[in-house]
Amino acid sequence: DPDRLLALLTNAERPVQLILAGKAHPADQAGQALIQQWTQFIRRTEARKHVIFLGDYDMLLTKHLSRGVDVWLNTPRRPWEACGTSGMKILVNGGLNLSELDGWWVEAYAPEVGWALGDGNEHGDDPAWDAVEAESLYERLEHEIIPEFYRRDTDGIPRPWVARIRESMARLTPLFSANRSVREYTENHYLPAAAVYTERAADNGDVGKQLVEWRHMIEQKWPALRFGEVRIGSDEKEHSFEIQVFLGDLDSNAVKIELFANGIDDGPSLRQEMIRDGQPPDLAGASIYRVTVPSGRPATDFTARIVPNRPGVAVPLEVDQILWQH
Repeated sequence: DPDRLLALLTNAERPVQLILAGKAHPADQAGQALIQQWTQFIRRTEARKHVIFLGDYDMLLTKHLSRGVDVWLNTPRRPWEACGTSGMKILVNGGLNLSELDGWWVEAYAPEVGWALGDGNEHGDDPAWDAVEAESLYERLEHEIIPEFYRRDTDGIPRPWVARIRESMARLTPLFSANRSVREYTENHYLPAAAVYTERAADNGDVGKQLVEWRHMIEQKWPALRFGEVRIGSDEKEHSFEIQVFLGDLDSNAVKIELFANGIDDGPSLRQEMIRDGQPPDLAGASIYRVTVPSGRPATDFTARIVPNRPGVAVPLEVDQILWQH
């Protein structure tokens, strides 16, 4: 809607400056056509003082943009936002985000720290939904964002805008920053990995050699593992599972038997370790495993599985065998 955009930019009382930066891949003809449309729009006499297109986008340009911007606008079609680090960069500089609910903004957005577009769902390239979001973008700019920026007190300070900046910086900068990322990677991954390496390399790598031998043993004996009969009893409070497991000549301590259920509404999965409870006298090679779980979910949601088990070994990163009950 070029005319509506031009009216927004050239408003005599509340003018707006729009800076675009980027480039289209040589094979991206749609992207190139969009840039051509922008170039034609910018060449309009009324628009020249209010819009500029910067033909490239690199770290140096980002540095200048992130320092000087008031609102960082990002409008990908969900789910095509890879992450959103560009929006994160402006936080510490006091910029505010207006972005699609995709990538990082799904986690970061709150009404106190910026503005959101979309409903958080995927609609493909539906032109009707594009029109809905375009209307929402204009509505927010015309009736919320630009008026708030120009709403000044007697000292010329936009108090609500500054309050939003402060909330954005205080709430989001500690979470979405390179400092936080590097610290967490170091504490949660690099240092533990270094400690494990030191442990496994000790005594000429003796622990590491034992691990390799154990892994080969798991690979060799895994095909013999299988499930037998499954019995389920349920009442108002809980489900009781009793499962026969055949481990062949594999030591029972080398595996864990778990009862597994997928998470609900993107919540965490449920994993309940089953307890070995002897062997049936009339079934050679079988072991009985039992567990009870609350009956808040149907018993059919749960599936037993066998996974390797050894202290200090990351499963399934280092040993990826998993046997599911069918």
